[in-house]
Amino acid sequence: MTGEQLKELEDNLWKAADKLRADSGLKASEYSTPILGLIFLRFASIRYNKVKAEIKAELEAQKKSRNQLKEEEIAILKCGFYLPPEAEYDYLLNLPEKDDIAKAIKKAMELIEYYKPELKDSLPKDEYFKLYTKDDRSLPKSLLKTFKDIPEDATGDLFGKVYEYFLGEFALAEGQGGGAFYTPTSVVKLMVEVIEPYKGTIYDPACGSGGMFVQSSEFVDKRRAELHDDDTKDLMVYGSEKDSETVKLARMNLAVNGLRGQVVQANAYYENPFDSYGKFDYVMANPPFNVDDVNYDRVKDDKRFNEYGIPKNKTKPNAKKQTAVNSVPNANYLWINLFATSLKDTGRAALVMANNASDARNSEADIRQTLIKSGVIDCMLTLPKNMFYTVTLPATLWFFDKNKASSPEERTGGEAKILFIDARNIFRQVTRALREFTDEHIQNIATIVRLYRGETKRLKQLLAKYQQQANDFEKQAKAQQQEVEKIQKAKPTEDKELKRWEKQMEEAEKQWKALTEKQNYYLGHINWLNERFPNGVYEDVTGLCKAATLKEIEEQDYSLNPGRYVGVVIEEDGLTEEEFLAEMKERHAALNGLNSKAKELEELINLNLLAIG
Repeated sequence: MTGEQLKELEDNLWKAADKLRADSGLKASEYSTPILGLIFLRFASIRYNKVKAEIKAELEAQKKSRNQLKEEEIAILKCGFYLPPEAEYDYLLNLPEKDDIAKAIKKAMELIEYYKPELKDSLPKDEYFKLYTKDDRSLPKSLLKTFKDIPEDATGDLFGKVYEYFLGEFALAEGQGGGAFYTPTSVVKLMVEVIEPYKGTIYDPACGSGGMFVQSSEFVDKRRAELHDDDTKDLMVYGSEKDSETVKLARMNLAVNGLRGQVVQANAYYENPFDSYGKFDYVMANPPFNVDDVNYDRVKDDKRFNEYGIPKNKTKPNAKKQTAVNSVPNANYLWINLFATSLKDTGRAALVMANNASDARNSEADIRQTLIKSGVIDCMLTLPKNMFYTVTLPATLWFFDKNKASSPEERTGGEAKILFIDARNIFRQVTRALREFTDEHIQNIATIVRLYRGETKRLKQLLAKYQQQANDFEKQAKAQQQEVEKIQKAKPTEDKELKRWEKQMEEAEKQWKALTEKQNYYLGHINWLNERFPNGVYEDVTGLCKAATLKEIEEQDYSLNPGRYVGVVIEEDGLTEEEFLAEMKERHAALNGLNSKAKELEELINLNLLAIG
């Protein structure tokens, strides 16, 4: 979805929430369920409509075949699910006002689950009856109308975006309990770009709404297009999630995005539904931070958690507390262990972790030292502040690479290293309290990792892409400049035409300025990369990145805090380099405009004085 389309969707969500607040008995924390159900139906219909003609053509072609498939079987092969006529969004939308719309929606959900058993008990049904009041039954129909304009080209983690919106606007309990929170799309995209889950199996033991799976799928589609690879997508996803309602959300997300795999309800500390040890090609997760009530006795002998050491309290409980449950002091390193041990020998992992884990002391420090010496840690990246909707807690991305651990000489010339990146000053300010990475930020950061891996071609390709985009906007800007000059020459002499001309002139100049800014935007990213990596290969950049040796890490007491290695960061002024340059250009243009205006006023004053004299 484009930014404009997403903004429109958010506006519609706000209208829907307003209706629920005013016309139903639901609490704010219950708004998401019926709304997400209808968005699921709308998104499912969009996806189904794209293959509907193919399904009918295949059905017609098989009429004379002995092994003719049923319509629902063809649909599942083509689309991943079957949408009976009574479950299509337009059918529900066009039902007469007098009909029992809640009952019709429930039937639609039941039919979808019937033909796709993986969704059994995952879709909302009876929730729509709660939208009825004693005097009014119009709310379900009204909500159907609200989401009918979701664009036909809507793709990606739509449920994650909606969930994120609800977290931000209503601070739902699901987003705040136990240190858990939704991972912003731009952070997930960066994680995916670094570990590149091109094909194989992906595991997320704290999968939330399944957004990481969707972003992985989008990456695979994009990468296949770049490589002109027409093979069938080979990606299987496996997720577990403690909260039952969020499991349902993740299953819906997988279904409408055509992903194959399984999401189950499980507490990853005590349950291992996929027998994860050494099993997966990729692991991606944003686990709950700083959990301190995990039962130590239940996890201490689990090989998922103890291969690199297990977090322990410094001292045993005193006599008065001998009967108390023996807890792990902080579960962060349980998760870190789990991600490392779930990988195959060639696997990669990306995880979000609280900053304090990078320097944690006591038993955690011993575990960290063991992890570092094993060679499994590939890269550490500090995120900017305020990247998450509901929390301001600073976070770090950890990247593992088991393949690097088994053969460090292939990657680092015989000396094991860890790449440290400080990305605290790389962001776009969305609102006063929220930041994000642009797609270009993501590509630039991922390129640092790729250069570190020796993939120099990827930098050349990215620079060529930016140059092409800059050239395209330059061409458009020049054409628009000519249009501005043409309008300027056609300035009318009559006052009645002057206002229309001024408005036309203002709009044309505005378009010209916007195109020029886009050109400069891509040129700015070219400059950013060329200034830091002028030779087209990886090198340490003060304040940004450092490939540290084991000896250097040992000298820092095995800290994994990028700030200790990359050097002094220029004091943050709230602006990225691109934003600073853009602001300076804007101020310069404004200054020129004021100077020009001052000259006009000076001439006018002189004329008036002469007239008086």
